[in-house]
Amino acid sequence: MTTAAHSWFDRRHMALLTDFYQLTMMAAHWKRGKTEQRVSFDYFFRSLPPDTGYAVAAGLDDFLNYLENLRFCPDDLDYLRSLHVFEAAFLDYLHDFEPSCTVRAVREGECVFPNEPLVQVEGPIPEVQLVETALLNMINYQTLIATKASRVCLAAQEDPVMDFGLRRAHGPDGGTSASRAAYIGGCAYTSNVLAGKIHDVPVAGTHAHSWVMSFASELEAFREFARLYPDRCMLLVDTYDPIKSGFPNAIKVFQEMQEQGIPIRPAVRLDSGDLAKLSKSGYAMMVEAGLEEPIIAASNDLNEDLIADLKRQGAKINMWGVGTQLITSYDAPALPGVYKLVAIDEDGAWQPRMKVTSNFEKATNPGRKELMRYFDKNGQPLGDVIYLDKEPVVEEGTIPGRAQKHPHAARYLEHTVYAKALLETVFAAGKRTRAPLKTKDIRDYALTTQASLPEEYKRLRNPEIYKVLLSPQLGDMKDSMLFQSEGKH
Repeated sequence: MTTAAHSWFDRRHMALLTDFYQLTMMAAHWKRGKTEQRVSFDYFFRSLPPDTGYAVAAGLDDFLNYLENLRFCPDDLDYLRSLHVFEAAFLDYLHDFEPSCTVRAVREGECVFPNEPLVQVEGPIPEVQLVETALLNMINYQTLIATKASRVCLAAQEDPVMDFGLRRAHGPDGGTSASRAAYIGGCAYTSNVLAGKIHDVPVAGTHAHSWVMSFASELEAFREFARLYPDRCMLLVDTYDPIKSGFPNAIKVFQEMQEQGIPIRPAVRLDSGDLAKLSKSGYAMMVEAGLEEPIIAASNDLNEDLIADLKRQGAKINMWGVGTQLITSYDAPALPGVYKLVAIDEDGAWQPRMKVTSNFEKATNPGRKELMRYFDKNGQPLGDVIYLDKEPVVEEGTIPGRAQKHPHAARYLEHTVYAKALLETVFAAGKRTRAPLKTKDIRDYALTTQASLPEEYKRLRNPEIYKVLLSPQLGDMKDSMLFQSEGKH
Protein backbone atom coordinates (compact mmCIF):
# COMPACT_ATOMS: atom_id res chain seq x y z
CA MET A 1 0.00 0.00 0.00
CA THR A 2 1.26 3.47 -0.89
CA THR A 3 1.55 5.92 1.96
CA ALA A 4 -0.75 8.88 1.47
CA ALA A 5 1.16 11.95 0.39
CA HIS A 6 -1.66 14.41 0.92
CA SER A 7 -2.43 16.24 4.13
CA TRP A 8 -5.73 15.20 5.71
CA PHE A 9 -6.49 18.91 5.85
CA ASP A 10 -6.27 19.26 2.06
CA ARG A 11 -9.91 19.58 1.06
CA ARG A 12 -9.12 18.40 -2.47
CA HIS A 13 -8.51 14.86 -1.20
CA MET A 14 -11.39 13.98 1.09
CA ALA A 15 -13.18 11.12 -0.66
CA LEU A 16 -12.49 8.88 2.33
CA LEU A 17 -14.06 11.33 4.76
CA THR A 18 -16.96 8.93 5.13
CA ASP A 19 -18.25 6.09 7.25
CA PHE A 20 -17.17 2.65 6.10
CA TYR A 21 -20.73 1.49 5.59
CA GLN A 22 -21.26 4.22 2.99
CA LEU A 23 -18.63 2.50 0.84
CA THR A 24 -19.99 -1.00 1.41
CA MET A 25 -23.50 0.19 0.51
CA MET A 26 -22.08 1.99 -2.51
CA ALA A 27 -20.36 -1.22 -3.62
CA ALA A 28 -23.58 -3.19 -3.07
CA HIS A 29 -25.60 -0.75 -5.19
CA TRP A 30 -22.93 -1.06 -7.90
CA LYS A 31 -23.03 -4.86 -7.68
CA ARG A 32 -26.83 -4.79 -8.07
CA GLY A 33 -26.56 -2.64 -11.20
CA LYS A 34 -28.15 0.36 -9.49
CA THR A 35 -25.54 2.96 -10.41
CA GLU A 36 -28.13 4.95 -12.38
CA GLN A 37 -30.98 4.61 -9.87
CA ARG A 38 -31.90 8.20 -8.95
CA VAL A 39 -32.92 9.11 -5.42
CA SER A 40 -33.64 12.19 -3.36
CA PHE A 41 -32.33 12.78 0.18
CA ASP A 42 -33.14 15.58 2.63
CA TYR A 43 -30.88 17.01 5.31
CA PHE A 44 -32.65 18.46 8.36
CA PHE A 45 -32.14 18.64 12.10
CA ARG A 46 -34.68 17.34 14.57
CA SER A 47 -34.35 19.83 17.42
CA LEU A 48 -32.60 23.00 18.52
CA PRO A 49 -30.18 23.28 21.44
CA PRO A 50 -31.94 23.95 24.75
CA ASP A 51 -33.46 27.42 25.15
CA THR A 52 -32.60 28.32 21.56
CA GLY A 53 -35.26 29.76 19.27
CA TYR A 54 -33.52 29.40 15.90
CA ALA A 55 -30.39 28.12 14.21
CA VAL A 56 -28.04 29.86 11.77
CA ALA A 57 -27.34 27.72 8.70
CA ALA A 58 -23.63 27.30 8.04
CA GLY A 59 -21.19 24.85 6.45
CA LEU A 60 -22.69 24.69 2.96
CA ASP A 61 -19.68 26.25 1.27
CA ASP A 62 -17.34 23.62 2.71
CA PHE A 63 -19.68 20.85 1.57
CA LEU A 64 -19.85 22.25 -1.96
CA ASN A 65 -16.08 22.57 -2.06
CA TYR A 66 -15.79 18.94 -0.96
CA LEU A 67 -18.34 17.87 -3.56
CA GLU A 68 -16.74 19.78 -6.41
CA ASN A 69 -13.41 18.09 -5.70
CA LEU A 70 -14.80 14.64 -4.86
CA ARG A 71 -12.49 12.15 -6.59
CA PHE A 72 -10.81 8.93 -5.45
CA CYS A 73 -7.07 9.48 -5.83
CA PRO A 74 -4.59 6.58 -6.28
CA ASP A 75 -3.71 6.61 -2.58
CA ASP A 76 -7.38 6.23 -1.68
CA LEU A 77 -7.81 3.28 -4.02
CA ASP A 78 -4.62 1.64 -2.75
CA TYR A 79 -5.92 1.89 0.79
CA LEU A 80 -9.33 0.46 -0.11
CA ARG A 81 -7.65 -2.36 -2.01
CA SER A 82 -5.61 -3.21 1.09
CA LEU A 83 -8.81 -3.87 3.06
CA HIS A 84 -9.60 -6.91 0.87
CA VAL A 85 -13.30 -6.03 0.92
CA PHE A 86 -13.98 -4.49 -2.49
CA GLU A 87 -13.81 -6.07 -5.92
CA ALA A 88 -11.24 -4.78 -8.36
CA ALA A 89 -13.98 -3.82 -10.81
CA PHE A 90 -15.66 -1.67 -8.14
CA LEU A 91 -12.37 0.10 -7.48
CA ASP A 92 -12.15 0.74 -11.22
CA TYR A 93 -15.61 2.31 -10.97
CA LEU A 94 -14.36 4.54 -8.15
CA HIS A 95 -11.30 5.48 -10.21
CA ASP A 96 -13.58 7.07 -12.81
CA PHE A 97 -16.07 8.47 -10.32
CA GLU A 98 -17.16 12.10 -10.65
CA PRO A 99 -20.16 13.67 -8.89
CA SER A 100 -23.22 14.34 -11.02
CA CYS A 101 -25.82 15.07 -8.35
CA THR A 102 -27.97 18.15 -7.98
CA VAL A 103 -27.99 20.03 -4.67
CA ARG A 104 -30.62 22.51 -3.56
CA ALA A 105 -30.11 24.29 -0.28
CA VAL A 106 -31.02 27.14 2.01
CA ARG A 107 -28.34 29.78 1.75
CA GLU A 108 -25.75 30.08 4.48
CA GLY A 109 -26.61 32.59 7.16
CA GLU A 110 -30.36 31.92 6.97
CA CYS A 111 -32.25 31.47 10.22
CA VAL A 112 -33.62 27.92 10.13
CA PHE A 113 -35.73 25.63 12.27
CA PRO A 114 -36.27 21.94 13.12
CA ASN A 115 -37.55 19.46 10.52
CA GLU A 116 -37.09 21.80 7.56
CA PRO A 117 -35.38 20.39 4.45
CA LEU A 118 -32.25 22.56 4.46
CA VAL A 119 -30.25 20.60 1.88
CA GLN A 120 -31.66 18.32 -0.82
CA VAL A 121 -29.33 16.01 -2.75
CA GLU A 122 -30.60 14.19 -5.84
CA GLY A 123 -28.73 11.85 -8.15
CA PRO A 124 -27.53 8.26 -8.54
CA ILE A 125 -27.97 6.37 -5.29
CA PRO A 126 -24.29 5.30 -4.89
CA GLU A 127 -23.18 8.93 -5.07
CA VAL A 128 -25.98 10.44 -2.99
CA GLN A 129 -25.41 7.81 -0.30
CA LEU A 130 -21.63 8.36 -0.29
CA VAL A 131 -21.79 12.09 0.53
CA GLU A 132 -24.01 11.68 3.61
CA THR A 133 -21.26 11.57 6.22
CA ALA A 134 -19.31 14.55 4.90
CA LEU A 135 -22.47 16.63 4.60
CA LEU A 136 -23.51 15.85 8.17
CA ASN A 137 -20.00 16.47 9.48
CA MET A 138 -19.67 19.88 7.86
CA ILE A 139 -23.16 21.30 8.17
CA ASN A 140 -24.12 19.96 11.60
CA TYR A 141 -21.00 21.34 13.25
CA GLN A 142 -20.83 24.72 11.58
CA THR A 143 -24.55 25.33 12.04
CA LEU A 144 -24.17 24.45 15.72
CA ILE A 145 -21.28 26.90 16.23
CA ALA A 146 -22.86 29.69 14.17
CA THR A 147 -25.98 29.30 16.31
CA LYS A 148 -24.00 29.43 19.55
CA ALA A 149 -22.11 32.50 18.32
CA SER A 150 -25.41 34.19 17.53
CA ARG A 151 -26.62 33.64 21.09
CA VAL A 152 -23.37 34.97 22.53
CA CYS A 153 -23.59 38.07 20.34
CA LEU A 154 -27.22 38.63 21.31
CA ALA A 155 -26.15 38.64 24.96
CA ALA A 156 -23.31 41.07 24.17
CA GLN A 157 -25.83 43.37 22.48
CA GLU A 158 -23.88 45.83 20.31
CA ASP A 159 -20.46 44.97 21.74
CA PRO A 160 -17.98 43.17 19.48
CA VAL A 161 -17.25 39.53 20.32
CA MET A 162 -13.89 37.89 19.64
CA ASP A 163 -13.64 34.14 19.00
CA PHE A 164 -10.83 32.93 21.28
CA GLY A 165 -11.58 29.24 20.96
CA LEU A 166 -8.88 27.68 18.79
CA ARG A 167 -6.81 26.22 21.62
CA ARG A 168 -9.86 24.40 23.03
CA ALA A 169 -11.36 23.40 19.67
CA HIS A 170 -11.77 19.81 18.51
CA GLY A 171 -8.64 19.64 16.39
CA PRO A 172 -7.20 21.94 13.70
CA ASP A 173 -10.01 21.56 11.19
CA GLY A 174 -12.66 21.76 13.88
CA GLY A 175 -11.07 24.98 15.11
CA THR A 176 -10.81 26.55 11.68
CA SER A 177 -14.31 25.54 10.57
CA ALA A 178 -15.68 26.76 13.88
CA SER A 179 -13.94 30.13 13.58
CA ARG A 180 -15.59 30.60 10.19
CA ALA A 181 -18.97 29.60 11.62
CA ALA A 182 -18.56 31.85 14.65
CA TYR A 183 -17.90 34.80 12.34
CA ILE A 184 -21.00 33.98 10.30
CA GLY A 185 -23.02 33.79 13.51
CA GLY A 186 -21.97 37.30 14.51
CA CYS A 187 -18.49 37.35 16.03
CA ALA A 188 -16.47 40.33 14.86
CA TYR A 189 -12.98 38.80 15.12
CA THR A 190 -11.10 35.55 15.62
CA SER A 191 -7.75 34.80 17.20
CA ASN A 192 -7.34 31.97 14.64
CA VAL A 193 -4.85 33.20 12.03
CA LEU A 194 -5.45 30.22 9.72
CA ALA A 195 -9.16 31.05 9.64
CA GLY A 196 -8.17 34.60 8.83
CA LYS A 197 -6.13 33.41 5.86
CA ILE A 198 -8.52 30.76 4.50
CA HIS A 199 -11.86 32.43 5.21
CA ASP A 200 -10.90 36.12 5.40
CA VAL A 201 -12.14 36.46 8.97
CA PRO A 202 -10.72 39.58 10.72
CA VAL A 203 -8.07 38.56 13.25
CA ALA A 204 -7.43 40.15 16.63
CA GLY A 205 -5.66 39.47 19.89
CA THR A 206 -3.85 40.98 22.85
CA HIS A 207 -0.91 39.37 24.61
CA ALA A 208 -0.48 36.61 27.18
CA HIS A 209 0.34 36.80 30.86
CA SER A 210 3.69 35.25 29.95
CA TRP A 211 4.57 38.42 28.02
CA VAL A 212 4.23 40.44 31.22
CA MET A 213 6.00 37.84 33.31
CA SER A 214 8.98 37.76 30.95
CA PHE A 215 9.88 41.38 31.85
CA ALA A 216 11.35 42.77 35.02
CA SER A 217 8.19 44.79 35.59
CA GLU A 218 4.64 45.02 34.33
CA LEU A 219 5.17 48.64 33.31
CA GLU A 220 8.16 47.71 31.17
CA ALA A 221 6.16 44.94 29.49
CA PHE A 222 3.31 47.34 28.71
CA ARG A 223 5.67 50.01 27.36
CA GLU A 224 7.40 47.58 25.03
CA PHE A 225 4.15 46.16 23.70
CA ALA A 226 2.81 49.66 23.09
CA ARG A 227 6.03 50.62 21.31
CA LEU A 228 5.82 47.60 19.00
CA TYR A 229 2.06 47.71 18.32
CA PRO A 230 0.74 51.23 18.87
CA ASP A 231 -2.21 50.60 16.53
CA ARG A 232 -3.16 47.32 18.24
CA CYS A 233 -2.33 48.05 21.81
CA MET A 234 -4.66 46.19 24.16
CA LEU A 235 -2.96 45.51 27.48
CA LEU A 236 -3.73 42.53 29.70
CA VAL A 237 -4.00 44.03 33.18
CA ASP A 238 -4.58 41.07 35.52
CA THR A 239 -1.21 39.29 35.63
CA TYR A 240 -0.60 40.59 39.14
CA ASP A 241 -3.18 42.97 40.64
CA PRO A 242 -5.52 44.82 38.25
CA ILE A 243 -6.39 47.67 40.62
CA LYS A 244 -3.03 48.19 42.33
CA SER A 245 -0.81 47.77 39.27
CA GLY A 246 -2.54 46.60 36.08
CA PHE A 247 -4.85 49.54 35.43
CA PRO A 248 -2.42 52.16 36.82
CA ASN A 249 0.44 50.90 34.64
CA ALA A 250 -1.76 50.72 31.56
CA ILE A 251 -3.00 54.27 32.22
CA LYS A 252 0.57 55.50 32.51
CA VAL A 253 1.52 53.93 29.17
CA PHE A 254 -1.53 55.33 27.40
CA GLN A 255 -0.80 58.80 28.79
CA GLU A 256 2.80 58.55 27.58
CA MET A 257 1.55 57.61 24.12
CA GLN A 258 -0.77 60.63 24.10
CA GLU A 259 2.10 62.90 25.13
CA GLN A 260 4.09 61.54 22.18
CA GLY A 261 1.26 62.41 19.82
CA ILE A 262 0.36 58.79 19.07
CA PRO A 263 -3.36 58.51 18.31
CA ILE A 264 -4.84 55.78 20.51
CA ARG A 265 -8.04 54.40 21.87
CA PRO A 266 -7.05 53.05 25.28
CA ALA A 267 -7.83 49.33 25.54
CA VAL A 268 -7.29 46.73 28.25
CA ARG A 269 -8.35 43.13 28.86
CA LEU A 270 -9.42 41.38 32.04
CA ASP A 271 -9.09 37.60 32.16
CA SER A 272 -9.83 36.75 35.79
CA GLY A 273 -11.44 37.90 39.00
CA ASP A 274 -14.72 39.68 39.56
CA LEU A 275 -15.15 41.04 36.06
CA ALA A 276 -18.07 43.32 36.91
CA LYS A 277 -16.38 44.93 39.92
CA LEU A 278 -12.94 45.20 38.31
CA SER A 279 -14.30 46.67 35.09
CA LYS A 280 -16.26 49.36 36.95
CA SER A 281 -13.26 50.33 39.06
CA GLY A 282 -10.86 50.25 36.11
CA TYR A 283 -13.19 52.25 33.91
CA ALA A 284 -13.51 54.94 36.56
CA MET A 285 -9.73 55.10 36.93
CA MET A 286 -9.21 55.45 33.18
CA VAL A 287 -11.87 58.14 32.73
CA GLU A 288 -10.58 60.08 35.74
CA ALA A 289 -7.10 60.00 34.14
CA GLY A 290 -8.50 61.65 31.02
CA LEU A 291 -8.69 58.56 28.83
CA GLU A 292 -11.88 58.89 26.84
CA GLU A 293 -14.06 55.98 25.65
CA PRO A 294 -11.75 53.23 26.90
CA ILE A 295 -12.21 49.68 25.67
CA ILE A 296 -12.41 47.10 28.42
CA ALA A 297 -12.42 43.59 27.02
CA ALA A 298 -13.23 40.56 29.14
CA SER A 299 -12.49 36.86 28.76
CA ASN A 300 -12.34 33.93 31.22
CA ASP A 301 -14.63 31.04 30.20
CA LEU A 302 -17.53 33.28 29.21
CA ASN A 303 -20.82 32.25 27.65
CA GLU A 304 -24.06 34.02 26.77
CA ASP A 305 -25.53 33.62 30.26
CA LEU A 306 -22.48 35.07 32.01
CA ILE A 307 -22.33 37.94 29.54
CA ALA A 308 -26.01 38.70 30.04
CA ASP A 309 -25.52 38.65 33.80
CA LEU A 310 -22.50 40.96 33.61
CA LYS A 311 -24.61 43.32 31.51
CA ARG A 312 -27.31 43.16 34.18
CA GLN A 313 -24.74 44.12 36.81
CA GLY A 314 -23.72 47.19 34.83
CA ALA A 315 -20.21 45.92 34.09
CA LYS A 316 -18.13 48.44 32.14
CA ILE A 317 -17.16 45.84 29.56
CA ASN A 318 -17.61 46.65 25.88
CA MET A 319 -15.72 43.84 24.14
CA TRP A 320 -15.86 40.11 24.83
CA GLY A 321 -13.44 37.27 24.18
CA VAL A 322 -15.26 33.93 24.20
CA GLY A 323 -13.40 30.66 23.78
CA THR A 324 -14.21 27.19 25.11
CA GLN A 325 -17.94 27.69 25.64
CA LEU A 326 -18.35 28.99 22.08
CA ILE A 327 -16.03 26.82 20.02
CA THR A 328 -17.29 23.56 21.57
CA SER A 329 -20.91 24.68 22.04
CA TYR A 330 -20.24 23.51 25.57
CA ASP A 331 -23.82 23.10 26.79
CA ALA A 332 -25.09 21.43 23.58
CA PRO A 333 -22.12 19.80 21.82
CA ALA A 334 -23.96 18.27 18.85
CA LEU A 335 -26.74 19.26 16.47
CA PRO A 336 -29.10 16.32 15.75
CA GLY A 337 -28.98 16.73 11.98
CA VAL A 338 -29.91 13.73 9.81
CA TYR A 339 -29.96 12.81 6.12
CA LYS A 340 -32.90 10.73 4.97
CA LEU A 341 -34.16 9.14 1.77
CA VAL A 342 -37.43 10.83 0.78
CA ALA A 343 -38.06 9.75 -2.84
CA ILE A 344 -36.99 7.25 -5.50
CA ASP A 345 -37.26 7.73 -9.26
CA GLU A 346 -39.08 4.69 -10.65
CA ASP A 347 -39.39 4.73 -14.46
CA GLY A 348 -39.36 8.52 -14.57
CA ALA A 349 -41.85 9.06 -11.75
CA TRP A 350 -40.75 10.08 -8.28
CA GLN A 351 -42.19 7.84 -5.56
CA PRO A 352 -42.20 9.13 -1.98
CA ARG A 353 -40.37 7.27 0.76
CA MET A 354 -40.78 7.68 4.49
CA LYS A 355 -39.02 6.39 7.57
CA VAL A 356 -41.71 5.02 9.87
CA THR A 357 -40.92 4.36 13.49
CA SER A 358 -42.70 3.71 16.77
CA ASN A 359 -41.41 7.12 17.85
CA PHE A 360 -43.81 9.40 15.98
CA GLU A 361 -41.49 12.40 16.21
CA LYS A 362 -38.86 10.54 14.16
CA ALA A 363 -41.21 9.77 11.28
CA THR A 364 -39.81 11.67 8.32
CA ASN A 365 -41.65 13.91 5.88
CA PRO A 366 -41.88 12.06 2.55
CA GLY A 367 -41.40 13.30 -1.00
CA ARG A 368 -39.50 16.02 -2.83
CA LYS A 369 -40.25 19.41 -1.34
CA GLU A 370 -40.27 23.17 -1.46
CA LEU A 371 -39.74 25.38 1.59
CA MET A 372 -41.51 28.74 1.78
CA ARG A 373 -41.13 31.50 4.36
CA TYR A 374 -43.98 33.95 4.95
CA PHE A 375 -43.54 37.55 6.11
CA ASP A 376 -45.74 40.30 7.45
CA LYS A 377 -45.84 43.89 6.19
CA ASN A 378 -42.86 44.79 8.41
CA GLY A 379 -40.66 42.09 6.88
CA GLN A 380 -40.79 39.88 9.97
CA PRO A 381 -41.12 36.11 9.41
CA LEU A 382 -44.45 34.63 10.46
CA GLY A 383 -43.71 30.98 9.80
CA ASP A 384 -42.51 28.45 7.23
CA VAL A 385 -44.50 25.92 5.21
CA ILE A 386 -43.10 22.74 3.67
CA TYR A 387 -44.81 21.90 0.37
CA LEU A 388 -44.55 18.97 -1.99
CA ASP A 389 -42.62 19.94 -5.11
CA LYS A 390 -45.61 19.84 -7.50
CA GLU A 391 -48.08 21.34 -5.06
CA PRO A 392 -49.47 24.84 -5.69
CA VAL A 393 -47.65 27.28 -3.45
CA VAL A 394 -49.46 30.17 -1.81
CA GLU A 395 -47.33 33.26 -2.36
CA GLU A 396 -49.45 35.86 -0.58
CA GLY A 397 -52.50 36.10 1.62
CA THR A 398 -53.44 33.71 4.42
CA ILE A 399 -51.52 30.44 4.36
CA PRO A 400 -53.77 27.39 3.87
CA GLY A 401 -53.84 25.19 6.93
CA ARG A 402 -55.14 21.77 7.86
CA ALA A 403 -57.45 20.45 10.53
CA GLN A 404 -55.52 19.96 13.75
CA LYS A 405 -55.69 16.18 13.82
CA HIS A 406 -52.02 15.56 14.52
CA PRO A 407 -49.12 17.39 16.20
CA HIS A 408 -47.64 18.16 12.78
CA ALA A 409 -50.83 19.69 11.39
CA ALA A 410 -50.52 23.18 9.95
CA ARG A 411 -52.34 26.13 11.43
CA TYR A 412 -53.52 29.29 9.81
CA LEU A 413 -51.06 32.16 9.75
CA GLU A 414 -52.78 35.48 9.36
CA HIS A 415 -51.56 38.86 8.16
CA THR A 416 -49.22 37.39 5.55
CA VAL A 417 -48.04 39.87 2.94
CA TYR A 418 -45.43 38.00 0.91
CA ALA A 419 -43.48 34.75 0.73
CA LYS A 420 -39.96 33.68 -0.23
CA ALA A 421 -38.72 30.31 -1.47
CA LEU A 422 -35.75 29.28 0.68
CA LEU A 423 -34.30 26.45 -1.41
CA GLU A 424 -32.16 27.21 -4.44
CA THR A 425 -30.00 25.08 -6.73
CA VAL A 426 -26.37 25.45 -5.67
CA PHE A 427 -24.70 22.48 -7.42
CA ALA A 428 -25.40 20.66 -10.68
CA ALA A 429 -23.49 18.69 -13.33
CA GLY A 430 -20.38 18.43 -11.18
CA LYS A 431 -19.94 22.09 -10.28
CA ARG A 432 -21.36 24.99 -8.30
CA THR A 433 -24.04 27.00 -10.00
CA ARG A 434 -22.42 30.25 -8.84
CA ALA A 435 -19.14 31.48 -7.43
CA PRO A 436 -18.59 31.04 -3.67
CA LEU A 437 -19.78 33.93 -1.54
CA LYS A 438 -17.34 35.88 0.60
CA THR A 439 -17.55 34.97 4.26
CA LYS A 440 -18.25 38.58 5.17
CA ASP A 441 -21.22 38.66 2.78
CA ILE A 442 -22.59 35.50 4.40
CA ARG A 443 -22.15 37.10 7.83
CA ASP A 444 -23.90 40.28 6.72
CA TYR A 445 -26.83 38.24 5.44
CA ALA A 446 -26.94 36.24 8.69
CA LEU A 447 -27.07 39.41 10.77
CA THR A 448 -29.84 40.79 8.57
CA THR A 449 -31.95 37.65 8.90
CA GLN A 450 -31.43 37.55 12.67
CA ALA A 451 -32.44 41.19 12.96
CA SER A 452 -35.69 40.46 11.12
CA LEU A 453 -36.76 37.81 13.64
CA PRO A 454 -39.26 38.98 16.26
CA GLU A 455 -37.71 39.33 19.70
CA GLU A 456 -39.67 36.44 21.17
CA TYR A 457 -37.60 33.97 19.14
CA LYS A 458 -34.33 35.50 20.35
CA ARG A 459 -34.82 35.19 24.08
CA LEU A 460 -31.98 33.41 25.88
CA ARG A 461 -34.53 31.56 27.98
CA ASN A 462 -37.88 30.07 26.93
CA PRO A 463 -38.01 31.48 23.40
CA GLU A 464 -41.23 31.23 21.43
CA ILE A 465 -41.48 28.20 19.13
CA TYR A 466 -41.36 29.22 15.48
CA LYS A 467 -44.10 27.74 13.28
CA VAL A 468 -42.94 25.17 10.71
CA LEU A 469 -46.05 23.80 9.04
CA LEU A 470 -46.87 21.02 6.62
CA SER A 471 -48.91 21.93 3.56
CA PRO A 472 -52.29 20.24 3.04
CA GLN A 473 -50.99 17.77 0.44
CA LEU A 474 -47.82 16.90 2.34
CA GLY A 475 -49.75 16.45 5.57
CA ASP A 476 -52.28 14.20 3.88
CA MET A 477 -49.52 12.16 2.23
CA LYS A 478 -47.75 11.67 5.55
CA ASP A 479 -50.99 10.63 7.26
CA SER A 480 -51.75 8.16 4.49
CA MET A 481 -48.28 6.60 4.53
CA LEU A 482 -48.35 6.30 8.32
CA PHE A 483 -51.75 4.60 8.11
CA GLN A 484 -50.54 2.20 5.41
CA SER A 485 -47.46 1.30 7.43
CA GLU A 486 -49.63 0.42 10.44
CA GLY A 487 -51.57 -2.00 8.25
CA LYS A 488 -48.38 -3.82 7.29
CA HIS A 489 -47.53 -4.82 10.85
